[in-house]
Amino acid sequence: MIDVGVHPRVTLNDGSQMPVLGLGVYQAPPGRTTHAAVKVALECGYRLIDTAALYRNEADVGNAVRASGIPREDVFITTKLWNSDHGFESARRACQESLRRLGLAYIDLYLIHWPVRGLRRESWRALVQLQKDSLCRSIGVSNYTIAHLEELLANSPVVPSVNQVEFHPFLYQSELLDFCRAHAIQLEAYSPLARGLGMQHPTVREVASRHRRTPAQVLIRWSLQHGAIPIPKSVRPERIRANAQVFDFDLPAGDMQALDRLSEGLHTAWNPEGTP
Repeated sequence: MIDVGVHPRVTLNDGSQMPVLGLGVYQAPPGRTTHAAVKVALECGYRLIDTAALYRNEADVGNAVRASGIPREDVFITTKLWNSDHGFESARRACQESLRRLGLAYIDLYLIHWPVRGLRRESWRALVQLQKDSLCRSIGVSNYTIAHLEELLANSPVVPSVNQVEFHPFLYQSELLDFCRAHAIQLEAYSPLARGLGMQHPTVREVASRHRRTPAQVLIRWSLQHGAIPIPKSVRPERIRANAQVFDFDLPAGDMQALDRLSEGLHTAWNPEGTP
């Protein structure tokens, strides 16, 4: 096994320890491709793997984790409840199905993938019960705006451990970040590279050149220094390895501010702002 150092962890509001950097497998083809990507990630220090029922590669993630020889308790697996499975009983069944596909006894973090109108409160109640039943160690949400979080907090005593949203310098959601921090909700950053668009920006490239880093490493480091947990996705071994090499440098305040100023409300994925 290639040993380049296991990534550090942060303590969630429920006491669980979550790695601060992960591999996302969105759009990774099921089968050999996903299995190989997870294998490489685990070999070079990743301990957080982010999948979802929607991605149709949960089984490959589970197979790669079991084949790695790494103790189960050392790997942090996230999966998500898809829109068609919202509702109390449906959400509980969906979680069981994800566990079956993963081949695992528990999920480290189970997220509501999208704030489906009219059903998300019942779905959250189901996740709370799943956590009580020890099928999920931590529970959270994805694509929740401040309004969605306020609704959840007003109707449940259980605070989400994580809110996973699109987050990068071109979509610097500072108000949402502050809200989550104030309520001890860990912000997790999907599409931290803005689906590759961010790596071409002159400011990003200039900062990268000055630090002798790749643009991707600069964007990942930016998320880390804002206290978010980035989950860049790739199936290319060299990029998976390079994306992990972000713990031996810091971006000074001036560079962080220059990157912050790139924010233009750019959603490269879904925009949940219009979901009531």
